[in-house]
Amino acid sequence: MGDSDGSRRAAARAWLEQDPDPATRAELAGLLDAGDDAGLADRFGSRLEFGTAGLRGRLGAGPNRMNRVMVMRAAAGVAQWAGPGATVVIGYDARHRSADFARDSAAVLAGAGCTALLLPRPLPTPVLAFTVRDLGADAGIMVTASHNPPEDNGYKVYAGGAGADAGSQIVPPADAEISAAIEAAGPVDRLPLSEDRRILGEEAVERYVAALCTLPLGADREVTATYTPMHGVGGQTLATAFSWAGFLPPRPVPEQQSPDPDFPTVRFPNPEEPGAMDLAMIGGSAAGSDIVLANDPDADRLAVAVPGHGLLTGDQVGGLLAEYVLSRTSGEDRMVATTIVSAGLLPKIAAAHGVRCAETLTGFKWLVRAAGPGERCVFAYEEALGYCLAGDRGRPVADKDGIGAALVMAALAAGAKREGRTLLDLLDDQARRYGLHATDQVSVRVADLALIPETMRALRARPPRAFGPLEVEDVEDFAPGLRGLPPTDALRYRLGGPARGRLTLRPSGTEPKLKAYLEVVLPVDGDAAAPRAEAASHLAELSRAVRALFPEEPK
Repeated sequence: MGDSDGSRRAAARAWLEQDPDPATRAELAGLLDAGDDAGLADRFGSRLEFGTAGLRGRLGAGPNRMNRVMVMRAAAGVAQWAGPGATVVIGYDARHRSADFARDSAAVLAGAGCTALLLPRPLPTPVLAFTVRDLGADAGIMVTASHNPPEDNGYKVYAGGAGADAGSQIVPPADAEISAAIEAAGPVDRLPLSEDRRILGEEAVERYVAALCTLPLGADREVTATYTPMHGVGGQTLATAFSWAGFLPPRPVPEQQSPDPDFPTVRFPNPEEPGAMDLAMIGGSAAGSDIVLANDPDADRLAVAVPGHGLLTGDQVGGLLAEYVLSRTSGEDRMVATTIVSAGLLPKIAAAHGVRCAETLTGFKWLVRAAGPGERCVFAYEEALGYCLAGDRGRPVADKDGIGAALVMAALAAGAKREGRTLLDLLDDQARRYGLHATDQVSVRVADLALIPETMRALRARPPRAFGPLEVEDVEDFAPGLRGLPPTDALRYRLGGPARGRLTLRPSGTEPKLKAYLEVVLPVDGDAAAPRAEAASHLAELSRAVRALFPEEPK
């Protein structure tokens, strides 16, 4: 046994002394009794790091897992960061241990002298984000792992206050300040705890739904939708929102309607994953629905599909929602925002409506802060199915909101239906007006993590002249910080040749992957079918060119 094994056993025994959870205590005791040094190394060889996305990881014992000790330490860090007397709203989804983690957070916060307000039941993330702003709270905590596998859970922190960013995810330096406070928290069995928390009533949900009804929804309501919450917490809240806004009740997908932390009908509870939307698409086609809608398990993202056609990309939905919102809001202070990896369509839509389009790094923590002085962001989106919408009375949520986006998409589809048209017709209209912007994404997983930074260095040292059939005309390197953006490890190639386009490369922040965001732009005059086929061919060539960067990609 090496010294590292001995130190991990000592760390495991120290962890046992403070762990209040019988389940993880039994797990850890079993590893110690069995002399399972590999299992201990997996749990104690590294730790989940707190960042702007909070914490996220597998459930289990030790600092490299999500558990009650980690959550209580995180809550102590938030309490120290927010300060005594701060009001903190706590929400949670229906995943394994979410309710326990929420209650533990409330006990630690109350014990530290904060006012802890707990949402009444498992609810969507946007309800938490809204409530932080609605109550003028100082901070918010959401216990969720969003669309991660069932064995995971997570912890997100939201900033409070009275500004336009209230109810948004934290940005630096808040993450570093909370992380430092977590490190200083000490053993959790020494933390002062209190049951002096307040559980909010259903009025918190009702106020959120009422705020959604102020979004630009038009007057059309005759649209039929099939909907799945993907075994998550969106179903009841979305049904209430549709009812209050005057829409027909969405047809449910019975097998996926009730919250289930095991997500039994999908491999990954992510609407973008192959097969995840199959039941909804089958149900939508059988019912003759106009549209199919899906939320991810915490309902902050929205997927949209057309029966008989398939899933729309996030960029397609973003383009449709942007034009709809800009056509139904007013004011010279309006602006919109998107990210460096999303399509180049939104700037063209914004220019046509006479408003500014800002470009940010990936993540809604940046998007919702994109408005400049005297500006009002009425729409923001990222290609990963996230949308934030506002009307002339402001934006209900300063984060991505899959429930509000579903309402506006239903209104958009209802207006098209009244004119005898579909979402596909609207997409063709935009292609003729702005050019066809076809997009795709490639994720290249590597066995050796060192390959990713090596590849990025090689690309910077020897810029490629072409990707497949498209020539590189210009390279934008975001590492030094470009156009006022914070530095990030990303490269964007502007392409030309038989088609125009862009290719953006960046390492994943959470997995051993290189992500490539592909875009091909073609003019459309008349029928869009042929340009779409040509664009699909170019995207396939770009995908092959990206994968060729890693010839030994693991299976």
